[in-house]
Amino acid sequence: MATLERLLSEHPFFKDLDPRYIQLIAGCAQEVTFKAGEFIFREGDPASRFWVIRNGRISLEVFAPGRGPIMIETLGEGDVMGWSWMVPPYRKQYDARALELTRALEFDAMCIRGKCDEEPKLGYELFKRFSQIIGQRLQATRLRLIDLYGSHA
Repeated sequence: MATLERLLSEHPFFKDLDPRYIQLIAGCAQEVTFKAGEFIFREGDPASRFWVIRNGRISLEVFAPGRGPIMIETLGEGDVMGWSWMVPPYRKQYDARALELTRALEFDAMCIRGKCDEEPKLGYELFKRFSQIIGQRLQATRLRLIDLYGSHA
């Protein structure tokens, strides 16, 4: 457990988070590996997990009928993937596919939500941090839409 706590405390996303909260969060985490080409989740899947990417690259995509998959954003080392676990109805908004061998820390969302219920200050801290990620994903989607459709206006 000490290793997970160390990894979390050194990660920019968890910077300055109370060590007590780091310990709580670490109890909901495990290390995982994804093979190149592996789908981690699909749009509409239950949002039961989120990840901190340790190394590798992951493509966030949406499927467009007649066009196929459209890459919205590529995530890599240090990025956080998955925010839908915080927002009912807790469903994934994108497809996520490993572009290469990827190692990550995976967090059980029900476990984290339980910790947040027990410690509302932890919930507020995570909400502030994940709100930034939600904003980044919306901006990436907006820019991708401009790339795809902007010249057709």
